Amino acid sequence: MKSAAILGTGLIGTSIGLGLRANGWHVTGWDTDVATGTAALAKGGLDVLAESEDAACQGPLDLLVLATPPEAAGEFVARARVPWLTIDTAGAKSVIAAASNLARFVATHPMAGREVSGPAAATASLFNGATWVIATDDAAAADMEEVEAFIGVLGARPVRMTAADHDAAVAVISHLPQLLAASLIGLAGEHPEAMNLAAGSFRDLTRVAGSDPKLWLDVLAANRTEVLAAVTELQERLGSLAELIAAGDAGLLEAQLSGSREVRRSLAARATAVHIALADRPGELAKVGAALSAAMADVRDIQLRHAPYGGGGVLTISVRPGDAAALTEAILGVGLVIA
Repeated sequence: MKSAAILGTGLIGTSIGLGLRANGWHVTGWDTDVATGTAALAKGGLDVLAESEDAACQGPLDLLVLATPPEAAGEFVARARVPWLTIDTAGAKSVIAAASNLARFVATHPMAGREVSGPAAATASLFNGATWVIATDDAAAADMEEVEAFIGVLGARPVRMTAADHDAAVAVISHLPQLLAASLIGLAGEHPEAMNLAAGSFRDLTRVAGSDPKLWLDVLAANRTEVLAAVTELQERLGSLAELIAAGDAGLLEAQLSGSREVRRSLAARATAVHIALADRPGELAKVGAALSAAMADVRDIQLRHAPYGGGGVLTISVRPGDAAALTEAILGVGLVIA
C-alpha cells in the first residue's frame, strides 16, 4: 500500500485524499484549522488526521503534498528537511525559490477547482480530465516521472512547463478572470436594475466571483508581476475596443469580435446543444438522467440557467453532434420539453 501525507485539507487537499484512497493509498492529513481537518476526515479524504505537522510528515511516505496557499507552501519548504518526494499545488510557483533545502521537490499546479471551498465541496473526480502542471525548474527527471504517475492515478493530464511560463499563463486564464469577475459584479451591483436582468451569460462570466477572497489574496500577491502585466494588457485591449466604438468603425470592431469568437471555438470540442425546459417540481433532473442513459450520449458540457425568481429553468446539454437527435428523442420520451 502506498502512503501519502497531505498538509492542507481544503477543497484541493481533501479531493486529492479522496482520489488516492479510492485507488488504495493510505492518506494522513493535517491542517492548521482543526475543524477543517476533522471535516476532511469525516468526508473520507483521510485515513488519519495527524495531531501536528511534524506527526503528519513521519514516514515512510511515497508522497508529501502541500495543498496550501503559496505563502504557506513557501514557509514549509524553507524550513523542512523531509526526505520524501514533495509537491505543492499552489497557483503561483514562487515556492520553488525557497525549496533548495528539500532533497526531492517538484512544484505542481492542478488546473481544477470550484467556486466553493473547503472539504465539504471536495470530490474524488475533481481532477478527472484536468490539466496538472509540473514545473520543470530544479526538478529531477525521475521525480517528475513519479509525480506524473501520481497525477495519472487521479485522472488528470500532466503537462510540463517552466515556472515562468506557468505564472504568465495562469495570470491570463485564471487570476485575471477572477479580478474581471469581481469588477463586473461590483459594477453591476451599483445598478440594481441591471442585476434584475442578469441571465446566463453574465452568471457564467462572473461565477468565480463567488470564490473565497482570502484564498485569492495570497495567490495574487505571489504572482503580482504577471497579474499586473495581464491587467495592463487587458486595459489596453478594452481601450482599443472603446476607440473603435467611439469612432463608429464597425468593420474593425466586427473583425475583433470575429477573431475572438474563433479563438473561443477552439477551446472546446465540436458539440451540439440540446435545450431542455425544466419545470419547478421534483424528479425533473432524474428524467434527464434517464434520457442520457437511454441515448448513451457523449456529453461535452452541461449548463443550467435558473429562472430569475425560481420556477425551473433551462438545462443546456452539449453533446457530440451525432448524439443530438438520439438525446432529443429520449428527452421527449421521458416527458420533458425541448426549449
